[in-house]
Amino acid sequence: MDLQKREVQKPDLRKRDPQARDLQAGDLQAGDLQARDLQEQEPDGAALRASDAERDRIADILHDALAEGRLTADEHAERVEGVLRAKTVGELEAFIRDLPAAHHHSPGPAHARAPLRPTAGALPIDADDNVVAVFSSAVRKGRWRAGRRIHAYAIFGSVEIDLSEALFDHQQVMVKSFAIFGSVDIRVPENVSLRGTGGGVLGSFEVATLDSGDPEAPIVYVDGWAVLGSVEARPRRGKVVADILDRVHRKVDRSLRKHLGH
Repeated sequence: MDLQKREVQKPDLRKRDPQARDLQAGDLQAGDLQARDLQEQEPDGAALRASDAERDRIADILHDALAEGRLTADEHAERVEGVLRAKTVGELEAFIRDLPAAHHHSPGPAHARAPLRPTAGALPIDADDNVVAVFSSAVRKGRWRAGRRIHAYAIFGSVEIDLSEALFDHQQVMVKSFAIFGSVDIRVPENVSLRGTGGGVLGSFEVATLDSGDPEAPIVYVDGWAVLGSVEARPRRGKVVADILDRVHRKVDRSLRKHLGH
């Protein structure tokens, strides 16, 4: 009898604490809802935060639209201001939605990125131009021909190399910069590629990486050291390499002459 009573009094785990089972089921449902909410909150491409490179791309498209006569000067200025204030990719795309460039989608990358270092043998060992400032200042600016290798030395002085209006006879240009208790300031057009490979020792070496959409555009490499000084290279907005367009025109002229048999 005692054994029978013990078997009768044995608790049934399946029937014990139904409230616990309900709470467990509720927790599972809440977890599913939370996971679903997280998935819904994940931003799509248009809601992602815009980068400086994406802003530059939209600004380039607007600049081309102005040159083609698709936008007036006032419309261009208004849209560029909006691009600078935009925070998401979707806000940026809204400024070019009515332009043809917004509807040209290629399956692959738009262009190949410029290499981080110059092509072997493309640059000479000796400098084509030396810019030296010792307890003084030196400037290269305006309409001048940029050599393949430029050396800049700022020793207790300042050097300014402005390539924004320069003529590029070669695609790859190296600016070797040494700033010792001084500064080297480099400016390039906004439609070239810009790369930096130098460094600083108790100083600053800053190069704003830039990629051009034109595979034939010049590539400016900035190398060297800043020792208790500064080396800075960045694009000058609004300045473009004019001879890139000249090269395109020359290619078209050669193609036409070849087609016409001249």
